[in-house]
Amino acid sequence: MKPIAMLGIALIVLGVAGLFFSRISWTETKPVAKMGPLELNAQEDHSIWIPTAAGAVAVLAGVALVFAGRKTA
Repeated sequence: MKPIAMLGIALIVLGVAGLFFSRISWTETKPVAKMGPLELNAQEDHSIWIPTAAGAVAVLAGVALVFAGRKTA
């Protein structure tokens, strides 16, 4: 399989994942203070929003790359 077609397949997979999971979130624990055996931690929430249009564009670009890889064969 040509590298351009493999890139196209990767874009299709990432685009479909972006369409299904429009938001990715995680919690990060950071140490605030450490006094001997005592330790204070704070939890911080993070979120990344993936626009629907970005997922659709990635899928379309992936399909175009797969077809471009087929035509040059």
